[in-house]
Amino acid sequence: MKKIFIVLLFIATVSFDSHKQSSYDVGEWFKFRIHYGFLNAGYATLEVKEASINNKKVFHIVGRGYTTGMSRFFFKVDDLYESYIDKDTGNPYQFVRKIDEGGYVKNQEGFFNQAGDKILVKDYKNQTEKILEIPKNTQDIVSTFYYLRNYPAIDKIKPGEFVSIDMFFDDETTKFKLKFLGREDVTTKFGVVPTMIFRPLVQSGRVFKEEESLTVWISDDNNKLPVRIKANLAVGSIKADLDGFKGLKFPFKVKINQ
Repeated sequence: MKKIFIVLLFIATVSFDSHKQSSYDVGEWFKFRIHYGFLNAGYATLEVKEASINNKKVFHIVGRGYTTGMSRFFFKVDDLYESYIDKDTGNPYQFVRKIDEGGYVKNQEGFFNQAGDKILVKDYKNQTEKILEIPKNTQDIVSTFYYLRNYPAIDKIKPGEFVSIDMFFDDETTKFKLKFLGREDVTTKFGVVPTMIFRPLVQSGRVFKEEESLTVWISDDNNKLPVRIKANLAVGSIKADLDGFKGLKFPFKVKINQ
């Protein structure tokens, strides 16, 4: 189950909004329940807080992932991801990645120089620092998806079309691509939710079976919350369902209440 929670936090915030105003605000929180086969493997949460950087109010996104019950006995996971995002541009100032996945440990912070197209990465585990060049408007793993929540004219996207963005992860910048598959009604604990279906294109290898092994169902409303996630991994498959939420900026659209 190694890196399962990286996958979930990697895609849990993938959302879009065709409106110019932000689709989220301070106080938003939601939680996923993660299944590994018939096993309840754990939870992942994302929360929008507020912080100050250089006397400027910014969004502070906090993502956590952790195993529970028997899953924790066999494979302990405690992941923390944070991002500090400019409220106007959507670009990140700083990221935090502090994870422990069955002994696989990382403890890093990244500081963006958006004007100079560079990033300073501090690795506290290995006690190293390095400055890397990045493309303009590069996002970190968490800010990427909050940035995409406000992506313009996403309602005009057609099945088979892509959205792409530069994302910094694991000391390198990659082109993250997301393919729109269509729309579908999904039955959840909250009722029947109209959704948009997306497929992040990921590199096959250590975690995934193939390039197109992830599927994400996003609520087709102004919030664009992730409702369901499925991932085929090299060691099996996982499914994550929206389990709770609060502080949404807009009403959550449900066709039929359960």
